[in-house]
Amino acid sequence: LVFSYIGFRESELTIGNRTEINITLQDDQQTLNEVAVVGYGTVKRKDLTGAVGKADISEMVKAPVASFEDALAGRVAGVQVSSNQGQPGSANEIVIRGANSVTQSNSPLYVIDGFPIEDPSNAALNPQDIASIDVLKDASATAIYGSRGANGVIVIETKKGINGKTAVSYNGSLGFQQITKKMDMMNAYEFVKIQQEIDPTLTAQQYFADRDLESYRNEKSYDWQDQIFRTAPLQIHNLSISGGNSQTKYMISGSIYDQDGIIINSGFTRYQGRFSIDQVLSPKIKVGLNTNYSVLRNYGQIASDPGSSGSASSYLLYSVWGFRPVTGDGTDLTGDLLDPDISVTNDFRVNPVISTSNELRQDKTRNLTANAYLSYAINDNLTLKITGGVSNRMIRGDAFYNSLTSKGTPLIPTNTRGSYGIIANEETNNWLNENTLTYKKKIGNHSFDVLGGFTLQGRSLNSYGLTATNVPNESLGLSGLDEGTPYANVSLQSENKLASAIGRVNYNYKSKYLLTASYRADGSSKFASGNKWGYFPSGAFAWRMSSEQFMQKLSFISDAKFRVSYGLTGNNRVNDYATYASLSFLPVNPLLTLTNNYSFNNATPGKGIIPSTLPNESLKWETTSQLDLGYDLSLFKNRINIVADVYKKVTTNLLLNANVPYTTGYIKALKNIGKTENSGLELSLSTVNIQTKAFTWSSNLNISFNRNKLLALADNQQTLLSTINWETAYATTPLYLAEIGSPMAQFYGFKWDGVYQYDAFDKVNGVYTLKADQPYYGASRTAIQPGDIKYTDINGDGKVDDNDRTVIGNPLPKHTGGFSNTFAYKGFDLGVLLQWSYGNDVLNANRIIFEGNALNYRNLNQYASYSDRWTPENQSSTLARVGGQGPKGVYSSRVIEDGSYLRLKTVSLGYAIPQQYLRRLKVNRVYFSVSGQNLLTLTGYSGMDPEVSVRNTALTPGFDYSAYPRAKTLTFDLKISL
Repeated sequence: LVFSYIGFRESELTIGNRTEINITLQDDQQTLNEVAVVGYGTVKRKDLTGAVGKADISEMVKAPVASFEDALAGRVAGVQVSSNQGQPGSANEIVIRGANSVTQSNSPLYVIDGFPIEDPSNAALNPQDIASIDVLKDASATAIYGSRGANGVIVIETKKGINGKTAVSYNGSLGFQQITKKMDMMNAYEFVKIQQEIDPTLTAQQYFADRDLESYRNEKSYDWQDQIFRTAPLQIHNLSISGGNSQTKYMISGSIYDQDGIIINSGFTRYQGRFSIDQVLSPKIKVGLNTNYSVLRNYGQIASDPGSSGSASSYLLYSVWGFRPVTGDGTDLTGDLLDPDISVTNDFRVNPVISTSNELRQDKTRNLTANAYLSYAINDNLTLKITGGVSNRMIRGDAFYNSLTSKGTPLIPTNTRGSYGIIANEETNNWLNENTLTYKKKIGNHSFDVLGGFTLQGRSLNSYGLTATNVPNESLGLSGLDEGTPYANVSLQSENKLASAIGRVNYNYKSKYLLTASYRADGSSKFASGNKWGYFPSGAFAWRMSSEQFMQKLSFISDAKFRVSYGLTGNNRVNDYATYASLSFLPVNPLLTLTNNYSFNNATPGKGIIPSTLPNESLKWETTSQLDLGYDLSLFKNRINIVADVYKKVTTNLLLNANVPYTTGYIKALKNIGKTENSGLELSLSTVNIQTKAFTWSSNLNISFNRNKLLALADNQQTLLSTINWETAYATTPLYLAEIGSPMAQFYGFKWDGVYQYDAFDKVNGVYTLKADQPYYGASRTAIQPGDIKYTDINGDGKVDDNDRTVIGNPLPKHTGGFSNTFAYKGFDLGVLLQWSYGNDVLNANRIIFEGNALNYRNLNQYASYSDRWTPENQSSTLARVGGQGPKGVYSSRVIEDGSYLRLKTVSLGYAIPQQYLRRLKVNRVYFSVSGQNLLTLTGYSGMDPEVSVRNTALTPGFDYSAYPRAKTLTFDLKISL
């Protein structure tokens, strides 16, 4: 007998005289790829009319990662996956075919086992439980999701039980992580030398009491990076039990993921379990249930979070890089929280090891998702399906700062809260009911697949928390908050509902001419009654030209199909209320119930909640129209497969946070104004390069080009400037420019022109005065000295001022992509994935502080690169002299760097023990492998890692300051199937 099932390898078995047989089918990704899961149904991949990308799960799971997002980067054309930094458990940013919205979310909609969720905790789902990931990209594929489909849709199906004896599978990984790069810092000699240039008097007191500068050349330096970074262990355990018969199919699985971070006192853990069952009640009725429960814990200081101070000095890596590497009298700096040799009047330096070790920062998230269905075959052609589901997420965020932390020590005069703690809770509940009728009929050469139905979905969000300061007994931690002084409490809630009617028709003539038409009507409580309903049609046509007689003579063409689609989709992502930048900003009382047209700014503690956005009764969703032209080509019996798509998306009625007159009592108002465009090209190439009985080699290449353009803003508005929250001196300085006719985010500032040399000055009586033909900034030409930083006078008026700010970089890549190769020889297999981004710029704000000391701090260590600064003896340097950084709060092209990179993302080498050695042990499969992640990155970027964006929004991408470093990971893996 030959046994086959979608998603599994065909198996042949001789039954002889046996009356009972047991068989276990192995996963077959190639077969899985023949079926695409689209909205409310499936379709054979060869019959697709829309742009639908498929992720290769068999390759993705070779990377032992916490979330499928971590392994998705570089796998699917048009899908840009980037992690803003390397914090364990942190979510990735996923953008499909460019950002549509200027001030609202650009994240895709996720549909997990049929449950649409706008903001899931993707780490709650074990990647080993995923059977398939389909990415719906064009309007033909996404319009069925209406007001939530504009940003694309990621459809995830989890594994289910199959016919056969009970199968038990265990996957385990043990490994370790290390930092990919450390920054070169000044040694003892270089540090003391620069302190002498900053403040000769203080330096003489601290470092030259009984020695001179030369004595520091051989002095041992503290390496604070070695003490804050560590080799961190990682362990993963997955266990599943599945089986079934013709009536009942089931699967039970559980997993443990335990990851220590490469920064001390940080990490991520997940405990997860899943259960699914499909039951045939009668020849006409089938029912099923799928549940997933997980507990996630992220802990450790967020390296890129300043807390409430708004100062560059409050970030973790500031203290790591900046803490001085040597003392003048041999004082041990490892034992005290604060450097005892630096006075209060100067800049206190906090020991990063002690402070980080004593902080409590953690988020604990509980996720429960349950989805059930009933399918009733009314007749051979008509099927009714009813589904219902609930999703609950509860997040508790805890923070406590005792007297041995930078925020809680009473030894820093600006710390007025003493030992203090914060508890914040957020609960999100989703419920879903979907009811669909599907009619399938084939009449001669004509095939029809018709879907119709209605859905209901609701979401509620509740947030509440408290802060207590001056906790008298800090040893109790959060348990002692009731003894402290109440400081800030918050209680907020929001709710919305969505009612929808859906319809879709698929028509197929001889698999040669394919037509899809879909329609969705959404009614949302997020919008006022006049705009509550939105309508989203789409249409697509495909012509399989390889079925035409004139092409069938071309034997080397296996399949060729042309596709065209057009449709409308929407984005309803109006924020429930603004996310607070830090728990320290939690506002004070009272209980407020919010409509979805309100949002809130960070409120000043003790001042209450301040409404910042004026409700607008005329709001409606953003609307995206998209045209897609695609071509699918398979050659030489499917040994070569090419998919090409060109597209153009135009988004109108942007939900834009627009400025309003001060007399309204509000700061901004949400308005449907503005327009954006994304256009691009996607190419995918998969090849079977070599295929013999013993050896195979296959490759997959994808590359995506996207051009983003802002077409309109508010009336008479040509530009929109955005600032970044990272340092008080830069709080009001715009860093980003959104300009009509250009990308919605461009770096904005002064063009750096090196430093002023002696020949730019007139010297009279020992005083240097800048020549009249030289541009200057500041109050006068005499304020500038040789070695000072120099900026370009753009408008030629002789002065450098705000009028000379211009575009200094583009944070958006010209193209992104991935290239994977899989080799198999007998029982061995090797997988290699390269991922890249090309043409994007990054602003490295770390260099503002540590490659020039722009804020003029004393006893602050610098990058080793600043040892080559301009001095009278080193006039060839382009780095400004000490004290020559110019005015504070200035951004320039000096710290704009090319963020392009090519990363060796994943390497996996495995070996499967031959079956003949396992039969006697009654074991189906034993597989050993070793896997590596982030092993090598080729880049010209001088920072820790080029894949960084710690303040990432559509308006503010590509900013780097104190980002949690990315780790390279090596694991040893074992998979056993019984």
